[in-house]
Amino acid sequence: MTMVRCPWVGIADAEYQRYHDEEWGVPHADDRLLFEKLLLEGFQSGLSWLTILRKRPSFRAAFHDFDATRIARYGDSDKARLMADAGIVRNRLKVEAAIDNARAYLALRERTTLAAFLWGFLDGRPLIHERRAMAEVPPSTDLSTTISKALKKEGFRFVGPTTIYAFMQSSGFVNDHLVTCHRHAPCAGLQRAFRGPT
Repeated sequence: MTMVRCPWVGIADAEYQRYHDEEWGVPHADDRLLFEKLLLEGFQSGLSWLTILRKRPSFRAAFHDFDATRIARYGDSDKARLMADAGIVRNRLKVEAAIDNARAYLALRERTTLAAFLWGFLDGRPLIHERRAMAEVPPSTDLSTTISKALKKEGFRFVGPTTIYAFMQSSGFVNDHLVTCHRHAPCAGLQRAFRGPT
């Protein structure tokens, strides 16, 4: 029997299929993973997610496993090192934004967790959609616009409404697996059981 996936997976790429089947749409409240995904979504801006996914191991190595404390201390030598690293996306504005975002993340952590901050916009409950076609999936929503503005107010960069909606989809804040996809029901079950960070 053929396994039905969301059309955006699109190609016979084993890593992309694994990402779709195991990660995309699964809700969690792991601050480090949310921070990593937020930064990677920023690097993805203007590129395909598959490009970022293939480079993710190199990103993790280059950014010290997305340790915000270390990234926040990056100086000119680190920027030069990153700009010379062919394993990541070498965009100076995005590299500098990642460093600024680490500093914003640490400042936010002085009063709350990133998970609590983000999930607070949904009262800790994911939104489960019943979409039947990719044409029904918006590039952004009023909620992603609200979260984008809130993150920018906290000092985050490369967190526009479209970037944030992609982040929300991938991190399980919303379920945008099509109802025909084999992952819609399992993710919906996980999302119904999810209660957000404590």
